[in-house]
Amino acid sequence: MPRTGREGAPDGDGTLRHRPRPRRRSVVAALTAVAGATALGACSVPSRRRPTAGADPAPGMPIASTHRAQLMQILAHPDDDLYFMNPDTQRMLDAGVPLVCVYVTAGEHDGKNHIPGRHEVPADKEAYSSARHQGLRQAYATLLGLDRFTDWSKGVVTLRRDHEAEINTLTNGNRRVELIFLNLAMHTSRRYMALPSLWHDRELSLSTVVAKDSPLRRSSSYDYDDLVDVLVGLMQRYRPTVVQTLDPDPDIQHSDEETRKRDSEQRGYSDHADHTAVASFSWASMVRWVAETTKDGGRVPGFVATAFRGYYNRHWPKNLPAKVLQEKAAHLVPYGAAPDWECGNPSGCGDYNVGGTRPLTNKKGWVRATHHRYPGARPVVATEADGRLTAYGVLGLRAVRWQETQRGSGLWGDPDDLGGGPLAPALGAATLKDGRQLVFGLRFADIGGHGGRNRREVVLLEQRAPGGDFLPWSGLGNPERDDDRGRRIGVPVAVTAADGRVHLFVRNADKGISTRVRDTAGRWDRWRGLGGEEVQDGLSAVVDGTGRVHVFAAGRDTVHHWTQDIRSGEVTFRPHSGELPVPGDAVAALPSADSGIELYYRKATAVPVIAARVGGASSRPRKEKFDGYGPVSAAMSPGGPVLLGRDLRGRVQLRIGKRLVTLDQGTDALYFPTLTMGRSGATAVGMGPDAQPWIWYPETGTAG
Repeated sequence: MPRTGREGAPDGDGTLRHRPRPRRRSVVAALTAVAGATALGACSVPSRRRPTAGADPAPGMPIASTHRAQLMQILAHPDDDLYFMNPDTQRMLDAGVPLVCVYVTAGEHDGKNHIPGRHEVPADKEAYSSARHQGLRQAYATLLGLDRFTDWSKGVVTLRRDHEAEINTLTNGNRRVELIFLNLAMHTSRRYMALPSLWHDRELSLSTVVAKDSPLRRSSSYDYDDLVDVLVGLMQRYRPTVVQTLDPDPDIQHSDEETRKRDSEQRGYSDHADHTAVASFSWASMVRWVAETTKDGGRVPGFVATAFRGYYNRHWPKNLPAKVLQEKAAHLVPYGAAPDWECGNPSGCGDYNVGGTRPLTNKKGWVRATHHRYPGARPVVATEADGRLTAYGVLGLRAVRWQETQRGSGLWGDPDDLGGGPLAPALGAATLKDGRQLVFGLRFADIGGHGGRNRREVVLLEQRAPGGDFLPWSGLGNPERDDDRGRRIGVPVAVTAADGRVHLFVRNADKGISTRVRDTAGRWDRWRGLGGEEVQDGLSAVVDGTGRVHVFAAGRDTVHHWTQDIRSGEVTFRPHSGELPVPGDAVAALPSADSGIELYYRKATAVPVIAARVGGASSRPRKEKFDGYGPVSAAMSPGGPVLLGRDLRGRVQLRIGKRLVTLDQGTDALYFPTLTMGRSGATAVGMGPDAQPWIWYPETGTAG
């Protein structure tokens, strides 16, 4: 929740009290089945078996399918969505996807709704919470294309365990937004931060704040299991196809004390402690939801999930161009409001300290970027021997496989559950020389809270034969030696070298790169760090015309590069001269005809794509006409490079040679699609907000 250096004050009237013993069964017991099989080297599960009551990593479960879309966002504070999840949320709203936002805290902080230019305002926590709710109503009214003071329907919703919450609803045609305020206290008189304490200690409970002018009349008390159960109940009620959360595992960040206090970052990490706690509760709840739903043979809920970086945005180059930034910041104006607005809410019309031009003038720069915690194209795509496409993705936190019904049909068969969960939403992949597929995932091996382990591991799924079934999942461990550092690793990226070895890369806790290499006999060596400088996640691995492996990543100052001196040698860091412009997003790498590498990426805050060449006949960076924002993908065709990305309106677009083609109707892109070159030419494959994959063949005009 963006504020101005005030989140950390140990102030509040919520109560946090010790109990002599836990009242309810711990959620860790419900998650034991999830974590039990995931120790290093012990992740293997039977290749096919009957589903059990836990969140079973074994494959073969039935998957629920729907052609409706529903977006659910789980936030720590009012405005986290506006600062960190837009423009993604806005694009889905514009496409008609209904939205439900769940705000876990009351956002009441110290109760002072600071007005710029005034030295002091009285503290009133219930009023400040109410004012922030009003600001959200104004912001989402404008996001729906309505007047900011449009009346909302207000009511009380009954939740699990006899809890109640305020719910606000607004519709405009077929578009709908619901805001649910759980309103747990942010701070207490006895504890510094309430929600992080609730996550770590099962013997605590936390009271709620009743906002002024709320239809809710009574406060209640939440313990750990209450909050998990309430979130699971909301998932079961709304059955979202897309779940958006904050970052459960923020970067290690050793900011100086003044910066840390001013920016409200938790000590040692690049985010607010409430963001991390609510994200952890959210992912634990998704695991529980899958476990409950699949109990006794039930279907895996068909949803996709993502997490958004928070205060991380301050520390890295900004990636939103002016047009997209202005649109994003404009929706914070009605949220921040002003004290002279006549909104009809006696407690206030918004969060006055963040309105007007302040999101753009704030040196923290949170609004100027939108970053995914688990970046990468979705889904991973492979081409079978008969020319059909196969897509690998994550549904219900589990790996799944879709296969095209016929070559070039643009139609997918039903998803085949491959198990392995709970997985982060982006997968890595590599194709062996014999055509067999390797699929890599980042697994939430433990996420149980109240003092339990919080552990991540890289896992592998290996195909038995090309186009066929898979061997059991296996664990590849973690490049970090302790659980806390191990939570910071990134999405696995892999490439098969010309000599048949497979190189696996992940961003590590030091923001560098670590690797493991698999030999041609299938044996993996140990994890080792590659040195170099700090980079963002979203690595790009490629093999050049001489058979050497290259890795590229976006740094703070330029593109960073690792490669081999000779084929089959070790991959090492290559210091740069700084000639490449600063990237705002991941870098796409493409082998060139002269054994060099072509790089394509968007310069920080800029619209055009930067194209540059490394090795071969090196050339100076140049601008390519391909307006838009976000990452780009690149592939080679007979007519020259093909680029895939988003235009400034968020639509998927392809540039084939000099021809620009835009997918402007019929298929909505969720996050970032995949570019592949096959017998039907350049092809985009993406996930829709209904959690269904789609294919776009621009050469034939087919989209499905």
